[in-house]
Amino acid sequence: MTKTEFKLKVFSQSKRLFPMVSRMLGNSPNAEDAIQEIMIKLWLKRKQIEKHPNITALVFSTARNHCIDILRKKKLEIYDSSFQLEILKSENNLEQLERKELHTIIKKIINNLPEQQKEVIIMRDLDGYEFVEIAAALQLKIEHTRVLLSRARKKVSLQLDKTYYYERG
Repeated sequence: MTKTEFKLKVFSQSKRLFPMVSRMLGNSPNAEDAIQEIMIKLWLKRKQIEKHPNITALVFSTARNHCIDILRKKKLEIYDSSFQLEILKSENNLEQLERKELHTIIKKIINNLPEQQKEVIIMRDLDGYEFVEIAAALQLKIEHTRVLLSRARKKVSLQLDKTYYYERG
């Protein structure tokens, strides 16, 4: 694989990796460093990558596995920035407080989902990945990924209904 082919087929995926890596590692500087390390690792294996039938899947699974290795080694504190609310000017705004409460409730519900459902819903609804990319990263079939997302959304919906029904009396 030449330098140009590597840029087109592998390095071009780095921007699509950033949301997943950032979420897994907790912050942007760690994610940027990890993506550089991943690209170096892939560059060193470029001759084997050239023969791989699904380069995108290989890149995503390599990134995911690299993040898991980092978390195991360093025991980083995971900071989930995906649920951070935009800081608004008015602190007394009722709508803002309701939105903040809703985000907190949804965050708790998602954290209680089974691991695969949690990863799929975060990657699809928060990070904006396509089903093909999610399936490749998690090494699942596309159909199974769709089922996991559907079940996760249904559980979140049911839990929200229970929460709000309970609050309303």
